[in-house]
This record gives sequence, C-alpha cells and structure tokens, in this order.
Amino acid sequence: MVADEFHSISWAAIFLYCPIMTILRGWRYSLFLGGLIGFIGATLYPIVIYPMMNSSQYKQAQIENRRGINQEEIQPGNMNVWSDPFDRKK
Repeated sequence: MVADEFHSISWAAIFLYCPIMTILRGWRYSLFLGGLIGFIGATLYPIVIYPMMNSSQYKQAQIENRRGINQEEIQPGNMNVWSDPFDRKK
C-alpha cells in the first residue's frame, strides 16, 4: 500500500472492514459494538461528564486551595491579573 493510498482510506472503511467483522456476524457483532461503545462511555464518564455536571464541587475545592494566595503578588512579569475581555464598560 502506497502512502497516498493509505491517506485516501477513511477510518470508517477501516472500522467496517476490520477482521472482527469476519468472525462476528449478526447480533454478535452488534453486541460487540455496543459493548465497545459502552466501555468507552463508562471510561469517559468520570473524566469528562461528571466534572461538567457537578462543577460546584470543583469550584469549592479551588476556593479552598487558593485561600491565602494573593494573585497580584505572584503574577509573573508585572502582568495584570486576568479580567474578562468581554466585560462591557458602562
């Protein structure tokens, strides 16, 4: 396979024609795909979804960890502390 031919093959084609399709047919293949998607979802839930849905717990931990730290004193290079660039002045 030439390098140019490799780039022209889509990942969907590789996934559909993988060797597991020749071994598993019908409901077994569906069960395999469902299990794979379920495993990926179960793996990503505590990393991505839970922190997004329960952000108050992480905000509270951030407040506790930053207690006693003055941002103006530790800001490098005499830079201003971050401010919202979209904050409209009235």
